[in-house]
Amino acid sequence: MRSVSRVERVLRRDADAGESARAMRSWWDVRAGEYYAEHGAYLGDADFVWSPENFRERDVRLLGDPERDLVGHRVLEVGCGAAQCSRWLLAQGARPVAFDVSAGQLLQGRDLGARTKLAVPLVQADAQRLPFRDESFDLACSAYGAVPFVADSAAVMREVARVLRPGGRWVFATTHPFRWCFLDDPGPGGLVVESSYFDRRAYVEENADGEVTYVEHHRTVGDRVREIVAAGLVLDDLVEPEWPDDHELPWGQWSPLRGRVIPGTAIFVTHKP
Repeated sequence: MRSVSRVERVLRRDADAGESARAMRSWWDVRAGEYYAEHGAYLGDADFVWSPENFRERDVRLLGDPERDLVGHRVLEVGCGAAQCSRWLLAQGARPVAFDVSAGQLLQGRDLGARTKLAVPLVQADAQRLPFRDESFDLACSAYGAVPFVADSAAVMREVARVLRPGGRWVFATTHPFRWCFLDDPGPGGLVVESSYFDRRAYVEENADGEVTYVEHHRTVGDRVREIVAAGLVLDDLVEPEWPDDHELPWGQWSPLRGRVIPGTAIFVTHKP
């Protein structure tokens, strides 16, 4: 396995589709096992966790009633990571297909599928160019997958709309755009505004050789809404999970301190008319 490159420089600049895809594929390939070791207990091997605020599909039902809207339905998980959400969907009686750009994440998902005896079809693909036919899924979902890591998230919306059947629901969670104003600090330092909410330049990490190792793209709430509408989808709800009083487990820059005063996650609930 390749070694983890040390971050030498952090920038805010434009990053194109190819640069973003290469960086994120490599980043997740290297860190899939490390990420699971750190967060696997919280995520579960076959559970659907929407966000660090402990927002779980079994409680909030953003995809609908399990018996009515999941059983027998084809579901596409976008940017699945190790496909924990898809295994939960399979256990509910759905027919999920999970894809990710990272082979390392998919290998982790294959191992977890064997361990849980909940194996789902796993596909390596770029969310901006889906290898699925038109109107082939009843639902699509993504819990912090793909959307913030691609240069053209509008293309992701168009592609998901293309593969959804009429009436199909598309629900995705991502870092709340408001968070981009603040440092990635779970403590008091993370409560100080550092940059403009309207600065749409990407967050880029580079190693000592100047190679891009990580890219995350910023869109405002308005940008997300316009991308959804332009793809022919209808926005039904925008959920901003509040940090639960009894939840004390931090996740990186998400923490009880910050989560109780500023939003950390935005979940967009949409459907194809």
